[in-house]
Amino acid sequence: MKLHSPLVLLVAVSFCGVAAQADNTLQLENVFDLEYANQIEMTNDGKTVYFVRNRMDIKSDRKISNIWSVDSNSKQLQPLTSGVHMDYSPVLSPDETRLAFISTRDGSSQIYVKWLKTGAVAKISNLTQSPSSLQWAPNGRQLLFSQFVPSKTVSPVNLPGKPDGANWAEPAKYIDDVYYRADGGGYTKPGFRHLFSIDANGGNARQLTSGDFDHSGPISFANEGDTLYFSANRHVEFRLKPTNSEIYQLSLKDLQITAITDRVGPDNQPQVSPNGRYLAYTGYDDKQTNYENSQLYIRDLESGETSSITHDFDRNVGQIKWADNSSGIFFSYASEGKTMLAYQPRSGKRKVITEQIGSVSFGRPYSGGDFDISDDGDVAVTLADTQRPADVAVIKNGKMQRLTKLNDDALGNKQLAKVEEIWVKSSHDGLPVQGWVAYPPGFDSSKKYPLILEIHGGPVANYGPHFSTEVQLFAAKGSVVLYMNPRGSDSYGKEFAQTIHHNYPSNDFDDLMTGVDALIAKGFIDESKLFVTGGSGGGVLTAWIVGHTDRFAAAVVAKPVINWISFVLTADFYPFFADYWFPGKPWDHIEHYMKRSPISYVGNVKTPTMLLTGEADYRTPISETEQFYQALKLQGVDTAMVRIPDASHGITQRPSNLMAKVAYIQWWFDKHSQ
Repeated sequence: MKLHSPLVLLVAVSFCGVAAQADNTLQLENVFDLEYANQIEMTNDGKTVYFVRNRMDIKSDRKISNIWSVDSNSKQLQPLTSGVHMDYSPVLSPDETRLAFISTRDGSSQIYVKWLKTGAVAKISNLTQSPSSLQWAPNGRQLLFSQFVPSKTVSPVNLPGKPDGANWAEPAKYIDDVYYRADGGGYTKPGFRHLFSIDANGGNARQLTSGDFDHSGPISFANEGDTLYFSANRHVEFRLKPTNSEIYQLSLKDLQITAITDRVGPDNQPQVSPNGRYLAYTGYDDKQTNYENSQLYIRDLESGETSSITHDFDRNVGQIKWADNSSGIFFSYASEGKTMLAYQPRSGKRKVITEQIGSVSFGRPYSGGDFDISDDGDVAVTLADTQRPADVAVIKNGKMQRLTKLNDDALGNKQLAKVEEIWVKSSHDGLPVQGWVAYPPGFDSSKKYPLILEIHGGPVANYGPHFSTEVQLFAAKGSVVLYMNPRGSDSYGKEFAQTIHHNYPSNDFDDLMTGVDALIAKGFIDESKLFVTGGSGGGVLTAWIVGHTDRFAAAVVAKPVINWISFVLTADFYPFFADYWFPGKPWDHIEHYMKRSPISYVGNVKTPTMLLTGEADYRTPISETEQFYQALKLQGVDTAMVRIPDASHGITQRPSNLMAKVAYIQWWFDKHSQ
């Protein structure tokens, strides 16, 4: 169905009315005014920070990104690239005279190099597929990257008798691979990702890896530059055991590949220490649970001894980077919704560097962010909070200094929602649960306000005190917005995340209702105007909620799973879902699957419920949405379905889709708040 309907007019009228009343609050069209920084690269002396500056282009309805630099002392900004396209993945050459990056400026993703002293720019590749994981060789004469290599296929059936010039139907498509479609990429072509090298002055790319396996992700060189390390899953059963990656060593002299690790579980992010003595990487022992903490390992390349240096750390190790003197490693991690940076010596006590790494998420308040380290230990980070998307900042001598203010022009005159942290004890078992409350501009605690409960996806993920376009837009319409990290969220340790292992949804429902009750108890919530929404895992929980309570005036279920059996048998990453989220295959555990499926409780639903999903979503296929929509229709429940054309699971990748998502949700809530 197309979105050219009376609904669109009503949505537009609704938001125009708000704009007329309070034009200093955030409006839908302001989505195109916002910017954010990510992909930070810092010079060895800490004087310059390169970053990707992202903005939304209103004409193409696409995110546009260019590469900029900022001086860490003067805060002087300078563009290195420009244009209505995507420039990304900036990496400095070892001698820091050149900057390599990937750009779509000629219509396809290609590798470019900019000479920083002269300003000259050259396209050095002419690839048929998009490159990724760009990395300089230590000698600065080559660049390494990964690229998809199509496999040759021959159709098993060729129809005879087609006359010359005949216009027959498009040939049938024969599929026999485990992974035949991917969310955001559509139906996949046969082939694998391989590592390549290319001369830094341009030329033909040389394929370094071989075999019917995928090779991608970070690459790290041994000091002499004739050996590199990478992560891949080269096991025979890699399709059905997708998390069992190893660290491999590749000799550039003869292209021989040797496995360095051999355990069951993921091993990722290999990084050789600057002195060449140690190899750091992240991973964990796979126990087929819904969550495990990635640990930080160090292998002595001389003795072969390997040990985890975070075995006592109950958080997930994220991005890692060696200190210049090889004495230890900086790493990021999420804790209680914040993104932290710590320094872990090879032996000894770790030290927290900052709790203020800012999220580079744009729509919703997920944690995350980027950092880089200079030779002297200066730190460059993305810096963001509830009032601003990500900027660039540096930490020198323990002091944080913001270098950019990318959104002061867009948000400086806006009255935004203030966000406050709350903690509650779950009504189920007293488990402490964290959340945040966004108060509408001009909030007056003596008045009554609608409440929107917004639930994160994952389900193992986390929200935090970060800027959220969607939350701010809801609050600008006059609602209090509550978002929480119920049990199953990460950033609170393994036990907290594993409470939903083979048990989702369950008492996360109680956690969320406890948060709603806590706000009602404060006296400023209109209990007749309670609303709930969430996407992906949040869509699952929203559908679960309306099947277990009728306290909400309306609900919007976005890109949900409704039936776990049909989900496992239609989702793109189904081998993982079947083995890690459930005790076994659907046909062996039908009762378990259905007990956790919102469709099993559709007979209880009385809440007006709208569904919203991208038509090209292969993670939670739109067939899940259609099941719930038709079931609700059969039950006589007030329901509607919004289908976003061509949108994948990441509905809001196009700015207008973010606007449509928020506008339809708000319209549905307004309709049912009369």
